[in-house]
Amino acid sequence: MIDSERMLTAKGIKQAARMAKWLRAHLPDDAVVLVSPARRAQQTAHELTPDFKTAPELGLAASAAGILLKAGWPQSAGTVIIVGHQPTLGETAALLLTDTVQPWNLKKGAVVWVARRDADPHARTQLRAALSPDLL
Repeated sequence: MIDSERMLTAKGIKQAARMAKWLRAHLPDDAVVLVSPARRAQQTAHELTPDFKTAPELGLAASAAGILLKAGWPQSAGTVIIVGHQPTLGETAALLLTDTVQPWNLKKGAVVWVARRDADPHARTQLRAALSPDLL
């Protein structure tokens, strides 16, 4: 089976549902959800909202820099949710928080929420939350 066609397991669906419930309670209503075209990412996003946008740039071959570009970081004025894949999401979190691409290992279904007070590229990135589904 092609990796992009792999589906979530039953455990993965439960994890996505738990994380989606937590996110819905904390996210602003106008958050934009950008999703890899891979089937399991689509399933994950659907647990959060049916109103998401598929972004081929977030697929299995994505890079940390490419994810930030697609998200409009740091210029985007609103909240952008990325549903993608490891190892790129871990590398993206590392880049945001340390200014270096590093091989951070994120658990499947985890959320790393970062923010900036303004679009100034020299402003500090703040870690708002880092959760894995087993903590919910």
